[in-house]
Amino acid sequence: MSTTYMVSVTRDGEWWMVAVPEVDALTQARRLGDVDTAARELVLLETGTALDEVSIDMHVELTAGDGDLTARVADLRARRERIEAEEAAVRADTAAFARELAAARVPVRDIATLLGVQCGFGKAGG
Repeated sequence: MSTTYMVSVTRDGEWWMVAVPEVDALTQARRLGDVDTAARELVLLETGTALDEVSIDMHVELTAGDGDLTARVADLRARRERIEAEEAAVRADTAAFARELAAARVPVRDIATLLGVQCGFGKAGG
């Protein structure tokens, strides 16, 4: 069973400072992608908990001048997730409609033209 630790990450010069309040400890990472490993290793050192039993809930706090960049990052991620979900729905709807058209004996090339997709076969190099 995995235990999840809240991790607060802030930028300090060229380093990401990684705070794990639950074990009252701090470490650092050069890259944001290294924070998870650094935090899990810190929990291992402080508690003896095996790495595969530690999960990290990372919260990055970003500021530039007077502005809080954390909210902007969250907004962009949420928007990207909504777009990806909509794209997945459009792909599924397109595939279902293409099957309906094919069942109605509409040629595949015409289905591709109607739906604005490439059919993936045709003249080589063409």
